[in-house]
Amino acid sequence: MRPPQVAIDFGTPPGPPSRTSSDDFERVPYPPEHHKSQQSEELPLHYMNEDKARRRGVVRGAPESSGHEEYDDDGKDVYAKLRPTKDRVGSGRLRRAPPPPPTTIREFLLQNLDHVPPAIYTLLSCWTRFHKIGKAGLVIWDEAHFGKFGSHYLKREFYFDVHPPLGKMLVGLAGLLSGYDGNFEFKSGVEYGNAVPYVAMRVMMATFGVALVPLGWYTAVELGMSAWATHLVALMVLCDVAWLCISRFILLDSMLLFFTFTTVFCLTKFHNQQYQSFSVDWWVWLSLTGYSIGCVSSVKLVGLFVTALVGLYTIEDLWDKFGDLKMSWRDQAKHWGARIACLIILPILVYMTCFKIHFMVLSHSGPGDAQMSSLFQANLEGNDFARNPLDVAFGSKITLKNMGWGGGLLHSHIQTYPAGSNQQQVTCYHYKDENNEWIVLPKWDQPEYSADDPIRFLSDGDIIRLQHGPTTRNLHSHPEYSADDPIRFLSDGDIIRLQHGPTTRNLHSHVVPAPVSKLNDEVSCYGNTTVGDIHDHWVVEVVDDIKQGSKDHVQRVQSLTTRMRFRHQGLGCYLRADNTVLPQWGFKQIEVSCQKDVSPGDIHTYWNVESHWNDRLEPGNMKLYRSPFLRDFWHLNVAMMTSNNALIPDPDKEDILASKPADWPWLHLGLRMCGWGDHQTKYYLLGTPVIWWGGSVSLILPVCILGVYIFRQQWKYIDMDPREWEHFLYVGKIAFIGWALHYLPFMIMGRVTYVHHYLPTLYFSVLMAAHLLDHLIFSSRRLRQQTKSIVFGVVAFMIIANFWWFRGLAFGIDGPISEHWGLLWRDSWNIYFP
Repeated sequence: MRPPQVAIDFGTPPGPPSRTSSDDFERVPYPPEHHKSQQSEELPLHYMNEDKARRRGVVRGAPESSGHEEYDDDGKDVYAKLRPTKDRVGSGRLRRAPPPPPTTIREFLLQNLDHVPPAIYTLLSCWTRFHKIGKAGLVIWDEAHFGKFGSHYLKREFYFDVHPPLGKMLVGLAGLLSGYDGNFEFKSGVEYGNAVPYVAMRVMMATFGVALVPLGWYTAVELGMSAWATHLVALMVLCDVAWLCISRFILLDSMLLFFTFTTVFCLTKFHNQQYQSFSVDWWVWLSLTGYSIGCVSSVKLVGLFVTALVGLYTIEDLWDKFGDLKMSWRDQAKHWGARIACLIILPILVYMTCFKIHFMVLSHSGPGDAQMSSLFQANLEGNDFARNPLDVAFGSKITLKNMGWGGGLLHSHIQTYPAGSNQQQVTCYHYKDENNEWIVLPKWDQPEYSADDPIRFLSDGDIIRLQHGPTTRNLHSHPEYSADDPIRFLSDGDIIRLQHGPTTRNLHSHVVPAPVSKLNDEVSCYGNTTVGDIHDHWVVEVVDDIKQGSKDHVQRVQSLTTRMRFRHQGLGCYLRADNTVLPQWGFKQIEVSCQKDVSPGDIHTYWNVESHWNDRLEPGNMKLYRSPFLRDFWHLNVAMMTSNNALIPDPDKEDILASKPADWPWLHLGLRMCGWGDHQTKYYLLGTPVIWWGGSVSLILPVCILGVYIFRQQWKYIDMDPREWEHFLYVGKIAFIGWALHYLPFMIMGRVTYVHHYLPTLYFSVLMAAHLLDHLIFSSRRLRQQTKSIVFGVVAFMIIANFWWFRGLAFGIDGPISEHWGLLWRDSWNIYFP
């Protein structure tokens, strides 16, 4: 049975609509009630009383591209279920349709008015970065290091540093473009003179600092911030005194900041292309993000922190896509492949390319040779390793290179251990001098070596003494008696210890562990050319040879190519150097010890002959044997990390420039970058207090605000529509997680730290401060436009006024510092006192 038909009367329309020839569809008139219902709508009262029921109205002028309706709640709580949206909820900059191509110059200018403010800020940035940049004509702070590294590139001399090479190559390029010849020594505090175009080099380095301002502006735009917040980001980047000061010298920090900013900018640009996956723009910005990662990591290893930020974003993005049931497995695989190619493979290729260029340019022998493998050094011009006699013989004078990653040369000097045996120290040293030289001699119970005897080549299983060339003492280790050792009879010349039976105390003797690796035995130099014992004997154990192959094919030990180990004949332990750093009494050199129960594959027990002198042997030719790039690349990176970890605070030496990570967010301490005399131009690395303190506060408030929002959601209050909520979380995650990734690792690092380590971290607190002001004030529907203008004006004035008050710290202070009053806002700042 058919249901009865119901006729609905919508009323009589006011009149038939007029039709024109241009109409492509029929216009349907709305009923009169439609206009009334559009203005107000009653909420159902199933779950609330009449007092809580409220009317809602459509917001006039709401953006049409948001994808959902927005309701004006007059600033009061709303309990309402928003209509589900068909489009994916966005979180970055709102998408706008591209404008039509301009037909006149006026249209072109109108379409590009948005680029006028960043252009003005960039011009202001040029003034701040370049103003009085050559005022101090002497080497300031770490210009002594990085200017010197730039000189090595111009002279093509191999050097070693704890940082990757890209930034220093750019310093060298700046010197080349400015006409510098590379012969200045860059000693700290020394005047440059006319031979060094230091002003031109500083300007080129400062150009990276100039670019920070437009990058900050456009990053804020891509993050979807309001115009007010975008202006504040640009102002804070422009007016921070620390960023300004660090950018005006020949340092790596301006480049590190530049590539950190570009990585965040490219990431936000890529995020805003997610609605059109695999488009040209999508690929471009994904690739540029990976390229920026490679560049920032190639300037300093701190760049790995922003790499981690991109990695976490990518993991979250791929996880969301994994949960999208509408996405096919082919598209899932394409997304994974694109991320692996652009965010993993491409950055690694950029990083490795920098090292390849580094090796190609630095083709001459230099001060950093000893950090590299012997075979690598043999191929440097000016190095005589390749002319070493090929086969090592008794009587040869040699240097021994530890083949562990970051290993150095076996070394001794006249200084003794402050405890233990009190004998002559044995260490590993990364620089070449005569204290690295050892002479291969037969053991004590064999005839003394004579140059008139037949040549006896060194081979696997030979027992030798290694006599230190400058001091004639023998490489030695000390045993502790064990009942499992072979019986050894007492004879004339033996060195013993007498143990008191009832108390087990020793007569003027003690067990001699290694000074740092307490479980290993100490290695020292003892005796002379006539005094010694069997504890000077070492058994040569060949491992393999790069040229001859496995151990079975090695007939003789050869320089550069043969890998071998030295086993102590009496103790059975192996000579080992594992990058353990000695205290100041050991000159921060690497500990050498004798370790038992080592793995046959422990590379820290592998040694090779590096330099080799023997007038009785013919010179060799090792130019045909090149060290593989991947091996050199890995070797240098491990050496960099090892040396970086060795930069620990020295308790015996006060470093007035150092600071702790806890000091940075609240600007507890600055850094004097030069001498502080009355007749010197003085620079003090200190941030703008309003920016640093405001950024630190802004990192605390969002956590509280997020907790309030989550709590209110549990009570079914809706404070934001889905897009606003996603945007709040997205920008907050970029800023807060980026800050945490850059800051927290320094809390657990053992190395010495300085305030400039916080400068990349500061960027994320700036973004968070602008985001917080944007969320609470500039995007609020409760506040009037006039109120927002007043807040913006007050904050902008504080930033600019604070910058102007402290500008002298970056531009340089002349005369007695006591004449410049008002700079000591915190008693911990050592501006006025030593």
